[in-house]
Amino acid sequence: MSVVVWIVEATWPACVDAARTHATADADIVLLHVTTHDVPGAAHGAFAGLLGRGHPELDPGTRMENLAAASAQQLLRAAADRLGRPCQRTERIGRVEREVVAAAEGADLLILARDGDRTHLGPHSVGPASRFVVDHAPCPVLLVWPEPAPGLTTMPPRPPRPPHHG
Repeated sequence: MSVVVWIVEATWPACVDAARTHATADADIVLLHVTTHDVPGAAHGAFAGLLGRGHPELDPGTRMENLAAASAQQLLRAAADRLGRPCQRTERIGRVEREVVAAAEGADLLILARDGDRTHLGPHSVGPASRFVVDHAPCPVLLVWPEPAPGLTTMPPRPPRPPHHG
């Protein structure tokens, strides 16, 4: 069994705990973190546009890339420690939702957490990137709550029934 666990800053403990609970003892577990290239890319562009290209050592985008890589490594290390068993740690850079889907190719299970409005049951508890992943994953998906799920009273009301003509 191959399990990919999407590690995101705010919700990773719940995903790791789900892997500990649901992955078989012999499963190959991949802890996956994806860093978007948007922020460092914007910093590179702003630097080039505003200050020119004469001093690349001053480019803030490079510093942001280094900080993002260090943060990802630290997060993956913490997740591996919490998992408490051998695993592979993978870092990717790109469009987050597409990188997660690509990383799940060939996996038997993908684990991710709800990242939207977690105060109510319903579709808004899943953010846009996670919705894309759920909709496009090439394998079964385990979608977990990062904290206890809200009660059934938070479920959106039933839509009104159209009148029956007949």
